[in-house]
Amino acid sequence: MLDAKMLADMPERTIFATGTIEDSPKGINMSNSKRMLRWVAVRGGIDDWAIYIHLAEHTISYVRNYGDKVCGNGNIRKLVPCDNEALKKYRK
Repeated sequence: MLDAKMLADMPERTIFATGTIEDSPKGINMSNSKRMLRWVAVRGGIDDWAIYIHLAEHTISYVRNYGDKVCGNGNIRKLVPCDNEALKKYRK
């Protein structure tokens, strides 16, 4: 589980988690395409973090640079379980 101390100790701009999930109500429902999505969790340049998501056919680097930011606390916590303090540091 991600916490605020883990974020603070992490180097800036670090990819600290990645994975794939279905674009559906069972996964992360971006457009309900039923396609697989790749997501990338990145520690920011300041004391924050974000998760970016795009089609799974793209590389981690592509998703980090061009993906859509994941919104909604439920979606965020589904991909990266975190405590309330870490969630407050999510770049919204």
